[in-house]
Amino acid sequence: MEATVPLSAAWRTDPGLVRSHNEDFVIVYEPETPDDYLLHGTLYVVADGVGGADAGEVASQYAGERTMHHYLESDDSDGPGARLIEAMQAANTDLRRLAAERDDSRRMATTMVAVVIRDARAYIGNVGDSRAYLWRQGTLAQVTRDQSLVARLVEEGALTAEEALRYPYKNVILYSLGSEKRPPIDLFEVELEPGDLLLLCSDGLTRHLADAEIAEIVGRELPAEAVEVLVGLARERGGEDNITVAVIQHGPRPAAEETVAAIADVDDELLTRTIARPRPEPLAAQAMLVEVVAEAHPRLWPLLLVLTTVMIILIFLLWIVIQQATAI
Repeated sequence: MEATVPLSAAWRTDPGLVRSHNEDFVIVYEPETPDDYLLHGTLYVVADGVGGADAGEVASQYAGERTMHHYLESDDSDGPGARLIEAMQAANTDLRRLAAERDDSRRMATTMVAVVIRDARAYIGNVGDSRAYLWRQGTLAQVTRDQSLVARLVEEGALTAEEALRYPYKNVILYSLGSEKRPPIDLFEVELEPGDLLLLCSDGLTRHLADAEIAEIVGRELPAEAVEVLVGLARERGGEDNITVAVIQHGPRPAAEETVAAIADVDDELLTRTIARPRPEPLAAQAMLVEVVAEAHPRLWPLLLVLTTVMIILIFLLWIVIQQATAI
């Protein structure tokens, strides 16, 4: 067997300062023998439950445990990435079955970001707005892309990045485990180098810390200290949501790190390769906005429908003007 680069990892989940219960959940598989490593690799899962009351807690823990179960019980014929995604999809089916049996929690669901590490490669599955980052030589890059309403509106040009920070529905996620029969789960592959760090987190961390701060902290601290510092800062700044962080270090880092923390372009193909990213229909975010707000305010849905139609027309007219100007 080839020698493998050792991993060191730490994780922590905290309820924060506002919520009375913790809807986040972490589950980890670290193999005990070389044979287990060859068969399964290592698996880290972070889930952020949705649903209120006890539904979010149940959803995140149940989906995390079922993902782990299905991954370890499945064969490796299609490779670790496909195996991970199918395990998450199987957990989605299990969660929907559980929700159907609970009359009080039919809408319970959870985000999930999970990574399998084997043979110096990381296979990352993601649904919802929990995130995975790669830190390399002082540079931090977000590997996953948020499956959220505000992220989709920015992507479609309906919002600027500055407007997104103040957007009232920025916590609305588009997809999750438990929300539909087969949600679109993104899959990314990262080739790891010695000293690389992977960070998995729920949005309770990123709502309080900027990426540059995260980069600086994980760059100077060992994983065990880094998770404590990150969670502590999120709590100091309000702790408005549950906070979960997992930091995985691939091999040793140089003793003296002189590089300056920076934020990398998420499209940098040297850092990450998107294996599968199912794309919804165009303007799906606007349609989702109508559905979400109409559910919360039933009397407003006709007005929302009109406003959404007007927005689509304006975007289309703006596109025509841009095309004409470019042609001239």
